[in-house]
Amino acid sequence: MKLRDLLTGILIGLILSLSLKQSMAQQSVQVRVERWISLEKMTGTVIYQRGNTSRPAKIGDRLIEIGDGISTGNNASATLVIDSSIGSITVFENTKLRLQALEYAADNGRITQLQVDTGQVRLKLRPFTHRGSILEINTPAGLSGVRGTDFGLSVQPNGKTGLAVSEGRVVTAAQSRQVPVNAGFQNFTVPNEAPSEPVPLADNPYLEYKFQHFIQAGVRKVRLIGQTDPVNRVVVQGIPQNTDREGRFQSELLSLPNRLKLRVIVTTPLGKQGVYEPIFQ
Repeated sequence: MKLRDLLTGILIGLILSLSLKQSMAQQSVQVRVERWISLEKMTGTVIYQRGNTSRPAKIGDRLIEIGDGISTGNNASATLVIDSSIGSITVFENTKLRLQALEYAADNGRITQLQVDTGQVRLKLRPFTHRGSILEINTPAGLSGVRGTDFGLSVQPNGKTGLAVSEGRVVTAAQSRQVPVNAGFQNFTVPNEAPSEPVPLADNPYLEYKFQHFIQAGVRKVRLIGQTDPVNRVVVQGIPQNTDREGRFQSELLSLPNRLKLRVIVTTPLGKQGVYEPIFQ
């Protein structure tokens, strides 16, 4: 009798063990669904890139494979949504964004890696629940890693990257150095240099400028010399500019008519914009 009870107990244990393993396997399959980043909204000209092919983007297009991306033209923008409501990405005009990785961590967390070669993005991400979850953005100047935050990032033609953090915390990394940037602070990173020390967030698209005229090859010409916050993005006559560590820039040489009117757009990493129309007479 005792032997029969023992065998019955062993059999019940084996059945329970197999059921538990099957249940865990089913849960694992249910959790590890395909990952994606979807195009939810867009205005203007937006191009969808997959492999070596590109076409006009459509609402619902997804970035799934490494190298998938979108690019925006003048006066264009797009909103991307990351799977499972992790967050959203606003892509501003003249921006190129590519997917580098969409993976699962060992603890079932989500690893998302993006590349922004030029332009500007703003991300709003919920706090991550898994320790292994992280979102990283690579630029020509370095890397920015987050686990849930609201921040903006702008990349100039020369790769200089400006960062502003509205909520949460972002860690900027370059040249073997990591610099945390907390909410209410900003910094920038120049290619081949370590990130700058954070300073209080300004979010101010101001512009100071003057004109300089000269003669070149017997032709009278003028250039615009300006200054703004070093993290801001500057576009003169539709052409993105490079700024130095103090936010100074010089536009390309311009022919000098009787009356010269320019359009200068200054945008903070968080998206606040100032539009200026300086006139040279």
